[in-house]
Amino acid sequence: MAIVLEHDEVVRTMTGGMASNHPTFEGSERLRPNGRPTGAFRDELRKIPDVANAVTCLISVVLPILLVAVAVSADHWLGILLAIPVMGLVQNRMFILHHEGAHRLLFTNRKFNDFIGLNVFGPLSFGGGGHAYRRGHSNHHRDEFGPKEPDFLLYALFPVTGASFRRKLRRDFLGVSAYRQLKPRVVGVLNRRYALNSIRFYVGQITIFSMFFLSGQPALYLLLWVLPYMTFYQVINRLRAIAEHGGMTRSGDKRQTSHHVRQSMLARIFLVPLRVGHHLAHHVDSGVPFRNLPKLTKALKEDGYIYEDLLWRSYPTLWRALAKSAG
Repeated sequence: MAIVLEHDEVVRTMTGGMASNHPTFEGSERLRPNGRPTGAFRDELRKIPDVANAVTCLISVVLPILLVAVAVSADHWLGILLAIPVMGLVQNRMFILHHEGAHRLLFTNRKFNDFIGLNVFGPLSFGGGGHAYRRGHSNHHRDEFGPKEPDFLLYALFPVTGASFRRKLRRDFLGVSAYRQLKPRVVGVLNRRYALNSIRFYVGQITIFSMFFLSGQPALYLLLWVLPYMTFYQVINRLRAIAEHGGMTRSGDKRQTSHHVRQSMLARIFLVPLRVGHHLAHHVDSGVPFRNLPKLTKALKEDGYIYEDLLWRSYPTLWRALAKSAG
């Protein structure tokens, strides 16, 4: 009980800066009072489109290969320079597919889902290719901001000053955040508890390096794979993550744990591809595949769970609110 009370105090003092109370939602013919879909509507939303997802996965694997090929064929340092931020966007897309696989929503066949979602897109997004991310992420959905929330500090303490916000992004861009994330995976091989996951991480990255080596461009592994992850990907990941939960708080009402942001075309291209921007809907029912999240969001709006005052008009508007002080 003491541990629970201690965490409740942490939640009280470190979260909720962007949260507000919402009108009670009584439910509707197709939605429960907590917003979750029910009956035939739920069954419709939870169908996994295997063929469409296979095409998406194939495109996402081919994209970095094409990007490297175009950068090399340009035969100019500017081509490499321009490819670095673009690769960060590509890696963000691959992580989102890893996330979808962790939810077992990529393919109806679970073994194939885990192979592609965890063992392929896991290493591509600098993970270990095992179930570690799935286990941690399940705690995030089971109890946002709870005692086992893996990203509590990433979302907490908002809104912050402008100076603090800039420091966070500067650490991301300079590789500090990536170093903190990768260090346990790199040295984990020395710890029996984490050795297997660490070995998977090494196998994945050695495989990727081998592809660069066999193409005759081994140095590009650092320039067009490691560097984008250490810099641009980290910035994108933070901006997306805090737009999902920054300043929110622990609650049974998902409208107090997750933001709802209008999805512009630019946002879908550069920040939240593959419908991941429908994040409130995703937390209302994490069993809905990404292609069906817009349909769930639409139902949440039509039936009154999501109402006008809940909507952030754009991501920049939300980020400015998250850093509302001029510091």
